[in-house]
Amino acid sequence: MRQLFAVDAAQDALGNAEPLPAIFPKGMSPIIGLAADGSRWMAQAHWGFVMPPVSKKTGKPIQPKAVNNARDDKLRTSGFWRKSFEERRCLIPATSFCEAKGHNPATYVWFGVTAQGARPPFALAGVWRSYKGNYGGGELREMITSSMVTSTPNALVKDTHPDRMPVILHPEDYTQWLTGTPNEAFALLRPFPADRMVIHQSGEGLKSDHGGLT
Repeated sequence: MRQLFAVDAAQDALGNAEPLPAIFPKGMSPIIGLAADGSRWMAQAHWGFVMPPVSKKTGKPIQPKAVNNARDDKLRTSGFWRKSFEERRCLIPATSFCEAKGHNPATYVWFGVTAQGARPPFALAGVWRSYKGNYGGGELREMITSSMVTSTPNALVKDTHPDRMPVILHPEDYTQWLTGTPNEAFALLRPFPADRMVIHQSGEGLKSDHGGLT
């Protein structure tokens, strides 16, 4: 991943990270962000911006929610997302992503991109921010949190998920996403071409990708 995303070894906080069969909401996953000096760093991030809710009955804080996805049409209008989109964009490495179709039972469809190799890696557009507070049974935690940006689906994904799909970035656009102005970054939020994608596997009970996530 350091080679793919131009991260210096000194800026890699992952260590000897193992491939992951799946990354679920509220789980930890690698992201690539931009340091103040313009270099790229890589670290583990909690998937989901933490939103600490308050009990309507008692008025006391309750277990925080994790907001996993940031809609492209909310990035510049919602105060929840705006500052992160303007100042803290990131790349989220993956080899595939999953969408569920139907219920009881659901069919899990794993999508990827076409390139060299059986499961070529790619990057999803993401945003990040720091969180410090109570989380997970009242435990005080300090961590990086991330959320992936979604847009309208292309023809391949639409049959499974008719409303949204994660934004896959072209490799030549990684720098623009990380360093560009908000307008330049927003211009990249479009469906990835369907003819450059593939379904790796689909079926019932396939919540984990047998090929793994990078």
